[in-house]
Amino acid sequence: MSKKQALLRPIRIGDLELKNRVIMAPMTRNRADNEDEAATELHAEYYSQRAGAGLIITEGSQVSQEAKGYINVANIYTQKQIEGWKKVTEAVHEKGGKIFIQLWHVGRISHPDHHNGDKPLAPSAINPNAKSYTPDGFKDTVTPEAMSTDKVKETVQDFKRAAKNAVDAGFDGIELHSSNGYLFHQFFNQSSNKREDRYGGSRENRTRFLFEVLEAVKVFWPENRIGVRLNPSLHTIFGMEADEETIPTFEYIVKKLNDYDLAYLHLSEPFNDISDVDFLVNNIAEHFRPLYKGNLMINAGFDQESGNSVIEDGHADMVSYGKLFISNPDLPTRFEKNAELSDWDEDTFYVPGAKGYTDYPTMDEL
Repeated sequence: MSKKQALLRPIRIGDLELKNRVIMAPMTRNRADNEDEAATELHAEYYSQRAGAGLIITEGSQVSQEAKGYINVANIYTQKQIEGWKKVTEAVHEKGGKIFIQLWHVGRISHPDHHNGDKPLAPSAINPNAKSYTPDGFKDTVTPEAMSTDKVKETVQDFKRAAKNAVDAGFDGIELHSSNGYLFHQFFNQSSNKREDRYGGSRENRTRFLFEVLEAVKVFWPENRIGVRLNPSLHTIFGMEADEETIPTFEYIVKKLNDYDLAYLHLSEPFNDISDVDFLVNNIAEHFRPLYKGNLMINAGFDQESGNSVIEDGHADMVSYGKLFISNPDLPTRFEKNAELSDWDEDTFYVPGAKGYTDYPTMDEL
């Protein structure tokens, strides 16, 4: 393969010119093991090592104390957390990289231990019957508190403040984590959203929260510096069940996103085999590409060959890589040289320290 392979062609998203289409996917890494839950010099080293990506999307960063459900995550709601992320953005920019922060609210996938004994917030008071990782280890989730209409509006403002904090921290843009069973997704899904107010029932109502947040964050970010992540064909996750309404709901969202000049729409292919689920879609990029007019990024299970193919076939414009970027900090260079890729060590994904985080060698260091 040559430099002309599809993954290595530059692409413009809004007013940003990306040097390639090899995107670093958002991945929780749990390295902020400090009392401030702030990014550190270790985070700066990790992300700057991967600045060869066309774009880095950070780990999900919880937008408020109420948004929390995971420990040791580098968050974005205090001044110390802003200062921590500044170290990261400066390090990435010094290496010529570009970086968006993923804004995150876990909703009901949490535990009172994260909230001083208070119940987590969710669209409806339905226990996901999942596990939450607390400072004392995994614990069973509880029945969450159903958000009042006013609390939904307050949460919109939490995202707005986090978006402003991301400006102050020096990011190039933001991505809304409206995927993978967390708060936005809980609003979308009929099994987790039994509301009877303006945020429940119809597709328009169940998706209203997302579009209210979009309107709020674009006060501080131009639309073309905002990305949205969705996972349309998740069959079951965290107690949520897909149904016949799932794909039509995501089709509604994607079509409505055409009203915004977004940086990109970030979609995931199915995480699991859904070949026997007739109401879900197996080929997400192929299905949604005709519905979306802007830049489409696709994720989940791609390698170099399939990443090039999905772009060449016109089904996506960019491909985001997770595990391959963990173990290959110079992933675009390895693609360019058609080089061997290093394997990752899953045992080090969610533990503190540099091991399995910043100690993977580049090709030049092998």
